[in-house]
Amino acid sequence: MKLLLDFLPLLLFFGTFKLAQGRPEAAAAFATQYFGALVSGGAIQASEAPVLLATVVVMVSTLLQALITKLRGQKIDTMLWISLTLVVVLGGATLWFHNATFIKWKPTLLYWGGALAFLISQTFFGKNLIQAMLGKELKLPDAIWRHLNWAWVVFCSGLGCLNLWVAYHYSDETWASFKVFGVTGLILLFTLAQGLYLMRHLPPAADDDTSAKESV
Repeated sequence: MKLLLDFLPLLLFFGTFKLAQGRPEAAAAFATQYFGALVSGGAIQASEAPVLLATVVVMVSTLLQALITKLRGQKIDTMLWISLTLVVVLGGATLWFHNATFIKWKPTLLYWGGALAFLISQTFFGKNLIQAMLGKELKLPDAIWRHLNWAWVVFCSGLGCLNLWVAYHYSDETWASFKVFGVTGLILLFTLAQGLYLMRHLPPAADDDTSAKESV
C-alpha cells in the first residue's frame, strides 16, 4: 500500500500529461474553466495545458498522499513533507507564471536535499542514515556503511543534475517520460547495484549454520 501511495502522484502526473497532450484544445478549455483563477491572466493556452493540468493533479495527489498516511495513523516522513512543500510552492509558481520550469526543478531540489541529508548527517553529526535504516537487519563494518552513504550522496547529486539537463535540453514530453520511467529505472538499477555490493560484504551464513549444528 505504501509503495502504491509513493508512486501514485508520479503516475497521475504522467497520465494526466499524456491525456491532455492528446486533446490540447479541450484540455486548455477545461483548465481555463476550472483553474483559471490560479494562473496569471486567467487563461491557459493549448500548448501549456498538459503540463499545467499535470501540475495541478500532482499537487492534489501529493496532498492526498499525506492526508491518507495521516488518516491511517502513520507518521508522515520527512521526505514526504519536503516533497509536499516543494510541489505546492513550485507547482503554484508554475501555474501562476505559466512556466513549467518551476515544477521541473522540484525533483532536482528533492534529490539534492536527500544528498545533503546523507552528507550532513554523516559529516557533522556522525550519523549514517543508511546504517540507521538497515543496521538492524545487516551487520557490516563501519567503512562499508560509509561507502554506501557516500554512494547515495553522489547518486542523488548526479540524479538532480541529470534531471535539469533533460529539462533544459528536451521537450516537456521527454522530460515527463524521463521523470517517470528514466528516474525510476535508474533508482532500481542503483538499488540493485547496492544490493550486489552488500552481498560481497555480508558475513557468511554457512559458518554460523555449521556451528549451530555442531553445538546440537
